[in-house]
Amino acid sequence: MNVESFNLDHRTVAAPYVRVADRKVLPLGDVITKYDVRFTQPNVAHLGMKAIHSLEHLFAESSRNHSQAVIDFSPMGCQTGYYLILAGEPDIAGVVDLIEATLSDVLKATEVPAANEVQCGWGENHSLDAAQDAARAFLAQRAVWEQVSA
Repeated sequence: MNVESFNLDHRTVAAPYVRVADRKVLPLGDVITKYDVRFTQPNVAHLGMKAIHSLEHLFAESSRNHSQAVIDFSPMGCQTGYYLILAGEPDIAGVVDLIEATLSDVLKATEVPAANEVQCGWGENHSLDAAQDAARAFLAQRAVWEQVSA
């Protein structure tokens, strides 16, 4: 199949984890790398919409304070994690450090950025507490992020 995650056997992974999901060389030679940042075990648990939406806003805003390579941070439709797209080919250790620093910022946040009807398509669908709970749970498992399968 054309979509990398459709070729991943979701029964063999052990969330939480961070893995390289794809690498693309663009027509002019630039490289982008997509990371699978999986918060919950596929087909077992998922993040609630307010948590996933708010964490998307918080991470997207804060991660750019730590790296100029951040292109996008997008939630997965299955609500089990996110895709982090970065310019270049950062090593996994550097990506893990970026995620850890950003989620630490999320825990210090006092509001969800752009959580209003002017800056967001569903401005009232946010929860800072839910996003911080998800970040806290993911950070608590930091030691296993680089271990993708059981």
